[in-house]
Amino acid sequence: MGEAIAVTDSGTLQTPKNPVIPFVPGDGIGPDIWVAAKKVFDSAVAKAGGGRAIDWLEIQAGEKALKETGDTLPEASLEAIRKYHVAIKGPLTTPVGKGIRSVNVALRRTLDLYACVRPVRYFPPVPSPVKHPEQVDMIVFRENTEDVYCGIEWPKDSAEAREVIALVEKLSGRKIREDSGIGIKPISKFGSQRLVRMAIEYALAHGKDSVTLVHKGNIMKFTEGGFRQWGYELAKEAFGDVTITEAELWEKHNGKLPAGKKLVIKDRIADAMFQQVLLSPSEYSVLALPNLNGDYMSDALAAQVGGLGMAPGANIGHGVAVFEATHGSSPKDAGQNKVNPSAVILSGAMMFEYIGWNDVATMIRQAVAKAVQTRHVTFDLAAQMENAVQVSCTDFGDSIVANLA
Repeated sequence: MGEAIAVTDSGTLQTPKNPVIPFVPGDGIGPDIWVAAKKVFDSAVAKAGGGRAIDWLEIQAGEKALKETGDTLPEASLEAIRKYHVAIKGPLTTPVGKGIRSVNVALRRTLDLYACVRPVRYFPPVPSPVKHPEQVDMIVFRENTEDVYCGIEWPKDSAEAREVIALVEKLSGRKIREDSGIGIKPISKFGSQRLVRMAIEYALAHGKDSVTLVHKGNIMKFTEGGFRQWGYELAKEAFGDVTITEAELWEKHNGKLPAGKKLVIKDRIADAMFQQVLLSPSEYSVLALPNLNGDYMSDALAAQVGGLGMAPGANIGHGVAVFEATHGSSPKDAGQNKVNPSAVILSGAMMFEYIGWNDVATMIRQAVAKAVQTRHVTFDLAAQMENAVQVSCTDFGDSIVANLA
């Protein structure tokens, strides 16, 4: 019988040797990749030793949940995640229909999973569109609950849109075309600072050299400009003894990190940052971004290292986290045992690191790297990789298991 992971008031996890971890296999290709992933997870935990084991608890979400309960995200599933604090899921489809919620968005809002965390690194010889993908090694911290993703908007010609248009003209003197749709972009100091705090804490804990605030504050001065300002303020107030701004680093120390300082806080305009991740990726390690910028940037970075098939992710809040593959459910490939399971397997590595089982996480990442190097890979990689042999999803998972060491 498994036990629940405990969380202290400060947010520290206390993981038993046999934690209960809820999982959602997912829709479409989800069940295929979950079979391969679960075998990797259980094998890695057993090989790492220490008498540890996962007690997996299946919970419902997505299309299967809708068919069986009439709800894409049953309250029982939410309660299980709250109770056990950590969960992992495959990709979920949002069914087409009036009033049907996006399960991913509902999870983030209901559980206040305010940070979307996506590590991006290269596994050679995965095909890449850039010359030096090995220089890409970044962790993206994307704010998950604010910005235009709040979904506060009204269609053109609606009474609400006309009322907001009139209010804007009254308050600012600015005229908005009457046939405009209207959306609201809230970005708060609270939401920004808790996201930046998590990014800085991660950087310090993992020996990273910088955190870069990515924003469009030159245009949106009080929203994204606020994100930049509040990020710098948080770094100074909460981590001033170990952080230094990039400006101070060069103005006062000629670019050399002074004694006692461990982390440089930078900021970049979002459009310029897209150039930077292509031209100078090795200069960046941890990125903190508002919601929309983070969405664009994380997908662009994933493309540089071979696409979403190799891109893990997590949605993390205070004392609760849901780990997930970042790709879609690809219904056309469902049941064919052909899709790359690496994204959910690498998401599992993130999960094991989160619960404090770093040895298991390292073992999984190293085994994925070795399995890719054999060039016996799933169709998405084999189609672009020279001298590759195409294998099934489960066969690739078995190759990862065989490379656990």
